[in-house]
Amino acid sequence: MSLLTIRRAKGGFLRPPWWFAAPALAVYALVVLYPTASGIVYAFTDWNGIGDSSFNGLDNFSKLLQDDAARGSLVNTLLLSVAIVIVQNGVGLALALGVHTAIKSRALLRVVFFAPAVVSPVMVAFLWKYVYNPAPDAGLNGILGAVGLGGLRQDWLGDPSLAIWSVAGMVVWQFAGYSMVIFLAGLEGVPVELHEAAMIDGAGRFQRFRHVTWPLLAPAVTINVMLSTIGGLKLFDQVYAATNGGPGHASETLSTVLYKQAFVFGNYGYSTAIALVLALFVAAVSMVQIFYLRGREVSA
Repeated sequence: MSLLTIRRAKGGFLRPPWWFAAPALAVYALVVLYPTASGIVYAFTDWNGIGDSSFNGLDNFSKLLQDDAARGSLVNTLLLSVAIVIVQNGVGLALALGVHTAIKSRALLRVVFFAPAVVSPVMVAFLWKYVYNPAPDAGLNGILGAVGLGGLRQDWLGDPSLAIWSVAGMVVWQFAGYSMVIFLAGLEGVPVELHEAAMIDGAGRFQRFRHVTWPLLAPAVTINVMLSTIGGLKLFDQVYAATNGGPGHASETLSTVLYKQAFVFGNYGYSTAIALVLALFVAAVSMVQIFYLRGREVSA
């Protein structure tokens, strides 16, 4: 080992590159690391957001297990996540396959399908509140009546059995184009020669997709499934703006419950306990997914 290498190794964090990173690291520690550590501590207290707090052990977590609203919100969160992952990625893949063809309007269609992804989720929620207007002559109900399907009119956000699926529909509408772009990137990486060889061997369109395209889309599938799962598990904006968790608790998610516990009821200790459980749950699901999907990429 040379003398220069030894001096660089001894320098460690005092080396010039760290001087440039230090301000960003300090801001990151102040904005992210410190609040995260504080939240973990407050999850084991009865802090009400004002004044001192006292340690209460695992009381907040036992309360979470006994809270009907919190348990129901966990079920809703899982249902929303599964629906969003399946439908959003299915629609995104179909759109990607459609605009990956040689049609002349493919560039315009890509822009149109992706456009909702850049709109604020709150704006999307208010737009879809109009679409879901329960009046028989407005929004989606008006369209159903105009095409002779008036019997399908519903109170989309006011019916406890439909509210959560209506929210899932608006999320899919907004982010299917985002999934489409990722799938398009994967499709661009599929060699044309492989399709030509499969066609020479007599493979049809479906067989070429199944045996050539789909295996090579594994990285894009991993990214899309991960992003849509995390987005579904921590969904808040659309639910809060469209239904506020209602009717009743029919569309509550863990994110809306922890928000209300903190900023409506002042139970900051309990809300941070819910946030900690949500963060650990998202991390666990993400790790399981990434190990499975990465293994699929290798096998493909």
